[in-house]
Amino acid sequence: MRRFKRTLAAVALATTVMAGTAGWAVGGEQTVVTGPPAGAAAWRSDGSLHRPLPDPATASPAGVARFFATLDDRQQQELATRHPLIVGNLDGAPLSLRYAANRRAIGAERDLQRARAADPALPAHERERAGDRAGRCARLLAPGRQILAFDPRGRGRLAEVHGDLAAARRTAVVVPGSDIDLDSFDRTKDHYGTPAGMARSLLAETARQAPDTPTAVIAWAGYTTPVGVGLDAATGRLAEAGAGQLDRFLAGLAALAPAAPPALFCHSYGSVLCGLAVHGLDGSEVADLVVLGSPGMRADSAADLHTGARIWATRRNGADWIGKVPNVRLFGLGHGTDPTSAGFGARAVPSDGSHGHSDYFAPGTASLRSFAAITLGTQPGAR
Repeated sequence: MRRFKRTLAAVALATTVMAGTAGWAVGGEQTVVTGPPAGAAAWRSDGSLHRPLPDPATASPAGVARFFATLDDRQQQELATRHPLIVGNLDGAPLSLRYAANRRAIGAERDLQRARAADPALPAHERERAGDRAGRCARLLAPGRQILAFDPRGRGRLAEVHGDLAAARRTAVVVPGSDIDLDSFDRTKDHYGTPAGMARSLLAETARQAPDTPTAVIAWAGYTTPVGVGLDAATGRLAEAGAGQLDRFLAGLAALAPAAPPALFCHSYGSVLCGLAVHGLDGSEVADLVVLGSPGMRADSAADLHTGARIWATRRNGADWIGKVPNVRLFGLGHGTDPTSAGFGARAVPSDGSHGHSDYFAPGTASLRSFAAITLGTQPGAR
């Protein structure tokens, strides 16, 4: 009974301190955004090619890739022009076509929000928020940015490629934790706690270590993340909803036949999602799974993930507050065993030089050097 009471107390503590990336304010329950973006009905009814278009909700990324391979450039461009949100988020579609489609979709969202910001009929706070959203969209349209996914629904979801993904021999995908959305994707505050900041830093370090190895890093914020501290951060609800989206994204990368499966880097609550997403994957879609500052992966051990990917884990003891979160799982609360514990069975990644919960990708840290080596396949034990 005493042990049971201690466990209940630990779970209660977990619900109050479990956050992913930045916030300590109490967070409300988030509305999960799933399914194809706006425009799916128009896409399904498009008869311009005199044959059905691949269903964005059910078609496999490999099937999507085969479909686009049958189209000439004009046909592809026309589909992207008519249905930018669908093509821009369609895993398996050609990279350059998705980049172009997303630029069109982001431009349309920018214009919409600019109009809302200037609408005197709207309350002042809505006009202000619209102006902020328009500004963020404008920044995404800066020359050289390669947006691989963009969905403005809800808080906004997106993915961005750093480097030349089409030519890359090594790739990595960064999955963030709580408090990440369109507004915070590349914020200047807490830079190395954002997916864009993590991806840029990892790409720079791989270039430093192996300047002759073409590498690309994808910042993937394609799921509804928890906000602040609350039940969303202490349960697996949002991770379960997002795992299928990450699975589909990884299958889309595999359909493009990269030189090697990517390394997957999952920060904080993102590691909960990644633990669910890689379950059952044989290693052809993910070579390595690296969790950092993890509250748990909803698995008792690395073996329980049933994946062919190599599992790595790191946490800066004494500096990262996530270490104070009880590693329990009871009544749906908490995320289970600490992935850095000896019993979990993950390969250890050093964290010397890092400070706090969100600077594992900071230049000069042992963790960043190891992350780059894992991506490149030069870390002992990496592929």
